[in-house]
Amino acid sequence: MITQPISLTQIPKSFFLFLGVLTFSTACSSPQDSQPPSSQAVIAVDGSSTVYPITNEIAQEYQLISTKQPEIRINVSGTGGGFRRFCVGETDISNASRPINAEEMATCQENDVEYIELPVAYDALTVVVHPDNDWVNEITTSDLATIWEPNAENRVTKWNQVRSQWPDRPLNLYGPGADSGTFDYFTEAIIGEAEASRTDYFDSEDDTLLVRGVREDLNSLGYFGYSYYEENRGDLKALAIDNGSGAVMPSRDTVRSGEYQPLSRPLLIYVNASALEAKPELREFVEYYLTQGRPSVSVVGSIPLPDEIYNLALKRIENKQTGTVFEGETPINFKMEDLLRKEAKSNQ
Repeated sequence: MITQPISLTQIPKSFFLFLGVLTFSTACSSPQDSQPPSSQAVIAVDGSSTVYPITNEIAQEYQLISTKQPEIRINVSGTGGGFRRFCVGETDISNASRPINAEEMATCQENDVEYIELPVAYDALTVVVHPDNDWVNEITTSDLATIWEPNAENRVTKWNQVRSQWPDRPLNLYGPGADSGTFDYFTEAIIGEAEASRTDYFDSEDDTLLVRGVREDLNSLGYFGYSYYEENRGDLKALAIDNGSGAVMPSRDTVRSGEYQPLSRPLLIYVNASALEAKPELREFVEYYLTQGRPSVSVVGSIPLPDEIYNLALKRIENKQTGTVFEGETPINFKMEDLLRKEAKSNQ
């Protein structure tokens, strides 16, 4: 039985934003400890909703074994929102689903905020539809551009306007908001220009709301990080992506092999270098993140990096190596291994 589409447009967006704050503004401590003593250290984290499950899972595990017992406050405001706080020194760690861009680099420099860039996982941006959708199993990058390009706004509103063999049904779209690194990466990879997108779709920084929208709307199409698809496999149908070399499904194997392109990407955290020196508990947490926290990447449905890459990331901390290997750009169709190996050789 097909569920009737959810009437998301009838609910004020401010309500969903409020729910997002309730869902993601998290302190990894018990309710009775929500007001920590003044002597308790605080690690402030903000940024990507895609990286949030990884950081949150590792933070909860770390709380159980840490001798220092810092309070780890994790907020989600999207990659862009996270960098706005991070680059003025308000947070210690910024979760990011894309590399820091040139404008953000300049803001950090203006505020004397140096950072250490650390890869933590791979992600596969996953395009999904309702599980009862029986007319589409794969989609080309050209189809996605037709759907999401700015000129499609209020014009491409039915499935058969994308492919004539698809039904004459409404095409209801769900995707991340403009502050999201997922939005930036998807538009760069599919449209060819970051932030170039139609705006007549339901958007949210809270991926759980996007999942809910797609699973309750037969005519839906949406996109978000792989871990949210993994968590909701029974309620969603992922589409294979054809970039001109055949349709490829998102999976851990196809991402790590480089087959799933152009929607594979790195997930990163950025650590304030000065805070890392000043706060022993921050350094301990970050080192735990990159060593003992590795299994948590799989637990939350994201795609782990090879151990070699985590080890190179640890060396960045040991060497106090600040800056970014991406030079303010968001590279498409790349492998993290190639960038970090090149960096490692240049430092020998």
